Amino acid sequence: MALTAGIVGLPNVGKSTLFNAITKAGALAANYPFATIDPNVGVVEVPDERLQKLTELVKPQKTIPTAFEFTDIAGLVRGASKGEGLGNQFLAHIRQVDAICEVVRCFEDPDITHVDGDIDPIRDIETINLELIFADMDTVEKRMKRLAKMAQMKDKDAAIEYPALERISKAFENSLPARTVELNEPEWKYIRQLNLLTIKPILYVANVAEDEIANSDNNKHVQAVRELAAKEGAQVVVISAQIEAELSELDDDERAEFLADLGVEQSGIEILTRAAYDLLGLETYFTAGVQEVRAWTFVKGMKAPECAGIIHTDFERGFIKAEVVSYDDLLATGGETGARAAGKYRIEGKEYVMKDGDVVHFRFNV
Repeated sequence: MALTAGIVGLPNVGKSTLFNAITKAGALAANYPFATIDPNVGVVEVPDERLQKLTELVKPQKTIPTAFEFTDIAGLVRGASKGEGLGNQFLAHIRQVDAICEVVRCFEDPDITHVDGDIDPIRDIETINLELIFADMDTVEKRMKRLAKMAQMKDKDAAIEYPALERISKAFENSLPARTVELNEPEWKYIRQLNLLTIKPILYVANVAEDEIANSDNNKHVQAVRELAAKEGAQVVVISAQIEAELSELDDDERAEFLADLGVEQSGIEILTRAAYDLLGLETYFTAGVQEVRAWTFVKGMKAPECAGIIHTDFERGFIKAEVVSYDDLLATGGETGARAAGKYRIEGKEYVMKDGDVVHFRFNV
């Protein structure tokens, strides 16, 4: 699944430092199943302790984790929605991503100047969000003009879409993103075709100083970001981009020791990756055999044939059935033999909706 989250932020907030750490940490890129990785795309492993447990149980020749893409979005300045600075490039790139990770500066450092002179993450968030809203306002206004006459003529489609656009337009007038507007399924069917920038799910990344990572709740800037995010129903991840840059240079043992000294269990990149993965409604199923144990990403709600197609299109085209056992049952019974003896394996057909943690063997014929 090639879904990606775009990393955005104002100058000197730590966006570039974080993305550089992601690309250095992304040794997985060499095994990534897509042929070309653009320079502004970082590919990282999705942390999942279940994969390690399955490896210990099955003892395969190799283990392959699933991956997630982060895209470095061109820098933003005020007026981006009107083409200022790299505005057009910024907007074009952000239209191509599925979610937004907005890095906001929550650290004080007199040696690193802020574009606006002082540290105010709420102002920074509003700067970016308003530029996205301005761009979306133009899209919505043009669409409403096209639909106005159709709505007057009692067009059924326009009668659904136009009221939804009116509510979104009202939200924009109050400086609120489109994602804060409640849409029912018929309305969402039309609105998502507009690919609005502010409809994309967002994750705020609060960048703190190295010595604050273990007690970030005491940081007043982080508290302010959490309060704003709560109003939007958004999530906040706290990282130290400087720490991530240092961690990206270390081997596994050194990384573990460094994190222990800091009093944290996971790196910021691992936490961010997991949060972005969940934000997009992504889940994981596994294939497990002596040749390899592998994690595969799918979108929640996908059926068995679609998930089989993630491995290879022939698997979906010739899908017959899926032999499925849950990760928990497989571990509890000591492996495949025990799980079969306990009757934990199930035969599922084309209508089966895959679940997070399913361990699957697909049967197909082409």
